[in-house]
Amino acid sequence: MSKETIKIAIAGPRGRMGSEAVQLVENTDHFQLVGAIDITYDRKKLSEVLSCHSDALIYTDIHECFTETNPDVLIDLTTPEVGKVHTKIALEHGVRPVVGTTGFSEKDLENLRGLTEEKGIGAIIAPNFALGAVLMMKFSQMAAQYFSDVEVIEQHHDQKLDAPSGTALKTAEMISVVRDAKKQGHPDEKEILPGARGAEQNGIRLHSVRLPGLIAHQEVIFGGDGQTLKIRHDSYNRTSFMSGVKLAVEQVMKIDQLVYGLENIME
Repeated sequence: MSKETIKIAIAGPRGRMGSEAVQLVENTDHFQLVGAIDITYDRKKLSEVLSCHSDALIYTDIHECFTETNPDVLIDLTTPEVGKVHTKIALEHGVRPVVGTTGFSEKDLENLRGLTEEKGIGAIIAPNFALGAVLMMKFSQMAAQYFSDVEVIEQHHDQKLDAPSGTALKTAEMISVVRDAKKQGHPDEKEILPGARGAEQNGIRLHSVRLPGLIAHQEVIFGGDGQTLKIRHDSYNRTSFMSGVKLAVEQVMKIDQLVYGLENIME
């Protein structure tokens, strides 16, 4: 039985993640790329700008894109500032957003929840679309029930703008659900150089590494009496995120609420 075609618009198709999303949509039988949103190349065909076969048009005006192409889903893998704006506009147009940017505050999420309820459509925002990274977060939450001392080391390419990463923050948030906040290390500990112990969230230490050659990597280290437990995930290229994007596009068509975090749609 063939699946029903899902019409998709992509924001930021020339970006490193956006170009991967274009390939994903082109290579998925039941996905149809109907338009793209970019800051330049208005009304040009995607195939004129990218190494792809799509004749979908690029729009510099997101409202025009939604009005003329009537997509079911918007895939937005841009920046936090742009992603926030696009998510709201998409919902207002009745388009279901699948968003891979971070930086949404609780107030932002609350406002978007209200919009999804008003429109009766779903939205998915995920700090990380790599399925292995989501499992790493879920396994870390399980481990935190037995190991209360934990630190997170995340490593990314040197062009990443935010630190700590959204994945690290989401990991700490998930761990905090099952772990009481506590101060780790020696009570009289002193940083000789400010920041040496990393950022802190509910007593969990978060460390960010930024170097060329890296893509996206995270290790969660738990310590206990006479033992440590390390849970690690590595993304070696941006293709690693596309399986999660595909899952999110398929699932967002089935829900009528905002979902924050891919773990909430993984069985």
